[in-house]
Amino acid sequence: MENEVQRTASVGVGPRLADRITALWDLLTGRPVSLYAASVLRIGCGLLYLVFLLREFPHRDEIWGPGSPWTPALADQLFEQTGWFSVLALSDSRACFELCYGLALLTSALFVLGWRTRVLSLLFAVVVTSFHGRAIFMTDGGDNLILLMSIYLVLTACGRRWSLDARRNALKAIRAVDAPERQRSPFTRQVRDARTTLTTTVHNCGMLVIAAQVCVLYGSAGLYKVQGPSWGGGTALHYVLNLELFQPWPAVSHFVDEHTLVVAIAGYMTVLLQVAFPFVLFGPLKYPVLGMLLGMHIGIAVLMGLPLFSGAMIVADAVFLPDRFYTFLPHLCRRAVRRTDSSRSAPGPAPGAGAVPVQGGARGSKRRVVLPAGRKDTMPAPEPTSPRIPPKRG
Repeated sequence: MENEVQRTASVGVGPRLADRITALWDLLTGRPVSLYAASVLRIGCGLLYLVFLLREFPHRDEIWGPGSPWTPALADQLFEQTGWFSVLALSDSRACFELCYGLALLTSALFVLGWRTRVLSLLFAVVVTSFHGRAIFMTDGGDNLILLMSIYLVLTACGRRWSLDARRNALKAIRAVDAPERQRSPFTRQVRDARTTLTTTVHNCGMLVIAAQVCVLYGSAGLYKVQGPSWGGGTALHYVLNLELFQPWPAVSHFVDEHTLVVAIAGYMTVLLQVAFPFVLFGPLKYPVLGMLLGMHIGIAVLMGLPLFSGAMIVADAVFLPDRFYTFLPHLCRRAVRRTDSSRSAPGPAPGAGAVPVQGGARGSKRRVVLPAGRKDTMPAPEPTSPRIPPKRG
């Protein structure tokens, strides 16, 4: 009897395991997931790095150029130990550096627009890697996450939505409807199907790696904070707000620091959100947690003066929003614009429109009749007539 039960259980486990493997395979190869999230990540990372390069344009020579305290010779010594690589360290020429800087600005701008994204994603990764490696000790840490995301974006189809590539493909599809369909050989169709499957699989794996990277980042940061006595005692943010290095607006920092209870609660909530983040991604608590993380990163950008780091984290958090959220945003914006336009163009009472009182009531009352615009004349009501009383006979 016991052998029969084990045999039945083993027979039941086999099909269930096969069904799960099939479902996982279909998820990886069936269709590309989170295309809008990948596009948001492309636009966000490219725009942040473009703004970063433009902001540091006056100081480019001191940070990455030949006049940097971290000389190319020192960078080469570090590269020998770490195996890193930077295009900026290939030459000490000022003209070569200026050319590389201009190409970096152009690459970031085209990457944001989504022009030839397959090639531009690789070039953008080379740009971020080169600039990060050239001045690895002179940045604020926000470009670390952009560096990782730029490498992961090479694997994704981040130009399928909200890009010039998507617009060009849509126009090609419209032309293909009118054009006669060409007969393809079976070998050509198989190669095209294999290419589509491979692209879909690599994209889905890339998005999975991006999500895992963000989860590891939050989880490790939260667990690291738990080990320290300052975060456990609720005083960590107090010390941060009093650091001169992280006080872009000292008056605001001192004002926030005066509310000790709020600062302590914010510190505990920061640790709780970071530790709980990987565990709430597949439940209804994901959206409130993402909203609170958005507020936390905005606070870091304002109070600590780390806009690049906060922006990179906000963009990374946007990966966890489903595509239906991004497809609903344009409809919501159009609806809001439509309501605004309708409220502005709502017709009021016509200027100069005349009206006369309504007939009926006391003697001499006037009937109100709406007249065309520009007429203000009134129409008097007719005099009421008394009933005729027949004379008496006799």
